[in-house]
Amino acid sequence: MLLGVSQEAHPTARVSADRMMQERSAPTWTMRSHTDSLLAVAFFKDGRRVVTASHDKTLRICDMQRRSLVGGPFEGHKDYVRSVAVSPDDKQIASSGDDKAIIVWDVESKQMIFDPLEKHTGWVLSVCFSPDGKRLASGSHDKTVVVWDAKTGAILVTIDGHNNSVWSVAFSPDGLKLASGSADHSIRIWRSDNAELLLKIDAHQHWIRSVVWSPDGQQLVSASFDKTVRFWSSDDGAQIGQPCTGHAYHSLAMSSDGSFIATASDDKTLRLWSTKTHKLIGQVLEHIAWVRCVAISPNGEVLVSGDGEGKVLLCSVKNILEQYNAEEGILENEEARQQQLPFSEAQLRSYERNEEFLGNHGSPSNHSSEIDEDSDIDDVQSLFDILTIQATLCDASITGILDTAEELLTQEIDAGDNNYESYANRSVVRARRAEWKYALQDAVKSIAIQPSLLGYISKAIALCGNGQLWGAMEAFDLAFIFCNRDPIIVDLLLLIKAVSLFNANYHDEAMRRIKDLTTTYQHRNRFPCNVINSYLRAQLAIIDLKNGQYSEAADQFTASITGLFLHPTLLEPRLKIFTVLFGWDLDSLWETISQRRCDAFLLAGQVIEAVESFQYMMNMVNEAGKGSCIEWSTNCTAHCVAKAHEAVTASDYEMAVSLYTAAIALDPTRTSLFAHRSRVNLELKLYAEALQDAEKVIELDPSSYLGYEMKHVALYEAQHYGEAIEAFEMMLSKLDCGPDTEKQSKLHITHVSMGRSLICFPELRWQYISPSEAKDAIRQAVHVRLENAPLRLLNTSTGRLCNLETQTHTFMESTEYKQLLYSLMIRAPLQTELITEVVRKYFSRVMLSHRWEQKEPLLHDIQDKVVYDLNPVGAMVKLQTFCKTARNAGYRWAWSDTCCIDQNNNVELQRSVNSMFVWYRQSALTIVYLSDVPSSAKSGALAKSAWNTRGWTIQEFLASVVVLFYRADWTPYLDDHSPNHKKSATIMQELQISTGIDASSLVTFRSGMRGAREKLQWASSRVTTLQEDIAYSLFGIFGIHLPIIYGETKQKALGRLIQEIVAQSGDITALDWIGKSSRFNSCLPADITSYKAPPCILTSLPEDEMQMSVSRLQDVVPVESATKLYTLLDNLSAPRFANSRLQLPCIAFPVTDVRRRDQGSYFTYFVKADGLQDLVITTEDKLTQFSRTRPIPQSFLLVRPWNRYDPGLLDFEDDMSIKTMSMPWSMSDRSLSGSPDKYEESVDSELPLRAVRLTVRLGQAFGAFLLAQQRGGEYRRIASDHNIMARVKDITAVDDMNIRTLEIL
Repeated sequence: MLLGVSQEAHPTARVSADRMMQERSAPTWTMRSHTDSLLAVAFFKDGRRVVTASHDKTLRICDMQRRSLVGGPFEGHKDYVRSVAVSPDDKQIASSGDDKAIIVWDVESKQMIFDPLEKHTGWVLSVCFSPDGKRLASGSHDKTVVVWDAKTGAILVTIDGHNNSVWSVAFSPDGLKLASGSADHSIRIWRSDNAELLLKIDAHQHWIRSVVWSPDGQQLVSASFDKTVRFWSSDDGAQIGQPCTGHAYHSLAMSSDGSFIATASDDKTLRLWSTKTHKLIGQVLEHIAWVRCVAISPNGEVLVSGDGEGKVLLCSVKNILEQYNAEEGILENEEARQQQLPFSEAQLRSYERNEEFLGNHGSPSNHSSEIDEDSDIDDVQSLFDILTIQATLCDASITGILDTAEELLTQEIDAGDNNYESYANRSVVRARRAEWKYALQDAVKSIAIQPSLLGYISKAIALCGNGQLWGAMEAFDLAFIFCNRDPIIVDLLLLIKAVSLFNANYHDEAMRRIKDLTTTYQHRNRFPCNVINSYLRAQLAIIDLKNGQYSEAADQFTASITGLFLHPTLLEPRLKIFTVLFGWDLDSLWETISQRRCDAFLLAGQVIEAVESFQYMMNMVNEAGKGSCIEWSTNCTAHCVAKAHEAVTASDYEMAVSLYTAAIALDPTRTSLFAHRSRVNLELKLYAEALQDAEKVIELDPSSYLGYEMKHVALYEAQHYGEAIEAFEMMLSKLDCGPDTEKQSKLHITHVSMGRSLICFPELRWQYISPSEAKDAIRQAVHVRLENAPLRLLNTSTGRLCNLETQTHTFMESTEYKQLLYSLMIRAPLQTELITEVVRKYFSRVMLSHRWEQKEPLLHDIQDKVVYDLNPVGAMVKLQTFCKTARNAGYRWAWSDTCCIDQNNNVELQRSVNSMFVWYRQSALTIVYLSDVPSSAKSGALAKSAWNTRGWTIQEFLASVVVLFYRADWTPYLDDHSPNHKKSATIMQELQISTGIDASSLVTFRSGMRGAREKLQWASSRVTTLQEDIAYSLFGIFGIHLPIIYGETKQKALGRLIQEIVAQSGDITALDWIGKSSRFNSCLPADITSYKAPPCILTSLPEDEMQMSVSRLQDVVPVESATKLYTLLDNLSAPRFANSRLQLPCIAFPVTDVRRRDQGSYFTYFVKADGLQDLVITTEDKLTQFSRTRPIPQSFLLVRPWNRYDPGLLDFEDDMSIKTMSMPWSMSDRSLSGSPDKYEESVDSELPLRAVRLTVRLGQAFGAFLLAQQRGGEYRRIASDHNIMARVKDITAVDDMNIRTLEIL
């Protein structure tokens, strides 16, 4: 977005204050097209659309008329997109970037025309179409240019000639030539068909970022980081005119008619320049963020640019151009009018004469050819004849031997004849030597003999030198008498008068006079006033230098040298008169001023300006003049580096870059300069620039580790992790076997800056981790992570099914792996926590929990296929949408039980079922898909969903830590967009009501044996397609691993499960059920539904009732009997369950009588047993063992199963936790007091009380098992559809209780 218009403008493009007030800012419009910085932009030929490319790895098409995005995003690049081009027919787009690939897109379909073109080994920085659209050219960081067939993608030509990155490529208008601009500072022109090098131009002092052809193909225009845009002849490489200067140019565009160019820069500005005058057009346009790309519409009326915030800015420049063209037209008309003014023949002759007088002393510019080498020597002398200046004085002025001239002139005077000319000439010589008294005497004698022009001029000069200003002015006035109205002589005399005033220290007056003369004669070409003005300004600058006013001196020198450059009239013959009169050295004037300007800038602390001035001078002087500048260059380089270090300390990194750049321009062979600039560019996040400098360090000193140190940092920051690792490994190899350890140590210390390197060389190697160590640690972490992971996962990015090996390989090739490896290597010690976290995050997976439908996609349906490409019908849509949902949630891996398990592989199936709970527990997210819950469903629909009735889903839900429910249309259930529905009170309450599982278990379930009866009840209402799965689905909930035997009955599967629960935990609550007995074991149910009934829970007496009962029993039950019973029960072994046989500890009560009464649909059995109160068993099932038609053939028992966890026994731990009880003293006290005997005595003293309390509890009602003895002495449980509740008849008869361990079949 434009903030405003800078007040800065080129001097020749300024308008009056009134007109500036009337100007309006250019109409603009801004739109965000990308989520990250914009790097490239190009117009379509229709002038309505533009295509943009970005850091966000995509391309977009914007309609400038509609002001909206109409195409894309074009997704296919894997890294930054740096360049984009549109084919001449507007049907194709070519793009390139940091992924080293070029992609050609079809505009209409937004699809790749063919696979990415991959030939380059480095970032592809530029791409362009040929004028006929049949070829593509690309320039790369790998220093090569490649020409491609745009229709087939075939490589036509590979060009290898640059010494550094190729930032820009451009076909000539006829397509026969190809220009390339490089970071090696050169432009090269090639034949586009065979790569023949036609021309090389050493164009700039810094990287060339952009090159364009003029529409006629006669010129090339280049933009560089050296803050110049330069114009070149495409025929011979000669520079045309002066450069456009202003900022470090990133992007350059030329209008279709070639009348103007546009430039963009990191300084947040856009500028327009005339290609005719090379002047700034209008005002500087400012952005809110840096700008790296600009394009001009085909009609030349609209400017489009992209900035660092991902915004496209549209700017109308039509009014700006029209205004500029109007102003230039006025100036051209005025110049034409002035050129028509008459000139005298004498004036013309005086400008064309006297090349001989100039000598062969060189010039700052190549204008010597403008002087006619055949001009007449006699004509050359005309001016000196008029002034009567003798050859003796002329020769002395050239040779500088004034003593000889004075001696010869004195001899002429002594010879007699009253030679007034000799007196006047000797006066000039003596004035040159500041012998003002004698000079005045000679002038007076000359005039006394015969008044003359030179006599009065010499007198005036001597009087000025003697401080007699008024006399001098009178003498000059009298001199005008002898001009004979010759305008040449008049001009000359006025200038001599001004110079004399200057020499008399009347500087302001002299400069005013020169200015007036310059203004008067600027269009008449009478006398080169600007040269005189420049010379005097240089004298003022020297005075400023002496006074310590260095900045003022630099300004004066700049003004002086500008005048000389714009008016190359140092060859003007008439100027030699000032050499004669004042001793001016005009032959070396330009070089002298240039050198002194460099000194002034340097003394003023303006080192960048000093370097630019120095470069300008070096480009202009001949080879002989360059040798004398070496010492100055070395001194200036040191100043640049010192100032740059100060800028770094002050965190002024942009200034530091400029200073280091200036130093490099002076000495491009010093490794340290590139190293410093690379580090500062890293701070500025200019990673490509930092990388270029690092590579330059490597080029200059390939044996040092330093260049690779900076290279790996730059590549890492630019997110090119693989290349960063390679550079880092190269750095380690240099550290391990460097040829000069001491040298590298010093070099490293020299380049410590901004905290990037903190350790001297001897210790430097040990601050890093070796690549092998880091890789081994990562591999181990991956192994641990995948050890309990699913055997296959779906890659949500590619849609392909991947086994563990492929997953590992994908990780090793990923950006995350490279970034992790790099992070580990650069810092010791090894960061194991970082490894664990990165590996965990990368392999995070999403699990699907759902109800199977018909024709679910199986393993063979998706093996070696892309899920997203399969026919989206039936359950395939569910799988595809699941993968996309997981991908959109930011997860790379997904798992579905339908297709990620080989159902035909028993070993794999065994592992999968036993690992299912762990897989869901370790998942990052479980997506529950409710296919029967419509989008309009309200709360309660989840409870009614078929998913809530399935056997496997209870395990999947309980195991998962993070769960999201999705309706049939894949929208969140109840429109709850929270990250975890387990934290939704509404949803959890709904599940609690529908499943009977308490809220705590729903949210924070832990697998294990504890609460076995409750967990079995949760599953009692669940169903599975395969009957065995009702048991298999509970393996994970109980933390049990058992063989999976599909084909066994559900009774056997459930029996094996419960057998394992009892065997491992000793918990017999799983035996608490009603219904039919299992054939696996009569103590187990035939079906999971037998656990639907609430468990038989013994009620506990309130403590006050317990104490009353204990008091009563203490009077009637002997302590010894109670204690004996307690001890017997306490010493009972835990239940044992193996091979379908249960060893059950219990209190047995023999059945003595059973009578049955039929009562319609149910039966009532009246049972008597020793030691128990009579009890009644009511059941709908007929107990055939007690049929009236047969006598009782076997004995029966009513038993109380003994659970060691029943209250009353002293037990310190159960299957999950330590039970607590009050101690007479703390364990720490006991250990300190050293009295374990006292502790045991305390426990023993409480035993009688606990025994009596246990006896009280035994007197309460309990759930009894009815057992029938078998022939082998074992027992079978007689099942019932109701709990059998029994109670001891006489609790005081504790001695009669039969405590046994029975084997039950």
